[in-house]
Amino acid sequence: SLIPHRPPFLLVDEILELDPGKRVVGRREIRADDWWFAGHFPDRPVMPGVLTIEAIAQAGAVAVLADEANRGKIPFFAGIDGCRFKRVVEPGDVLTLECEFVRVRGPIAKGEGRARVGDEIAAEAMLTVFVGE
Repeated sequence: SLIPHRPPFLLVDEILELDPGKRVVGRREIRADDWWFAGHFPDRPVMPGVLTIEAIAQAGAVAVLADEANRGKIPFFAGIDGCRFKRVVEPGDVLTLECEFVRVRGPIAKGEGRARVGDEIAAEAMLTVFVGE
């Protein structure tokens, strides 16, 4: 309820840990009927990397918007740095989405984000978010 994202573009199923404005751990079960698999790819379903990064960002947005000063605002991507994809994400996987904010200055926050499947890193990036109206 903290973030403005809604299905079919809500990519976080639940929040497991939350330290408002600082850190979050979320979860997303990757389902065979997720909307992107029909075209990416019909014979080899793979979650698009950009959606994996979006899922990390949505989890991070929960931490940012859980801070009382940001309630009701909208988180916008302002940057993605050092992005690496290390593992394919496919139906049946469960993503653990982590984001820890290393710098917050006014409406701009930078967070180290990663998505894991079990103990394996699927994707990681430094994410910059602008919190606006």
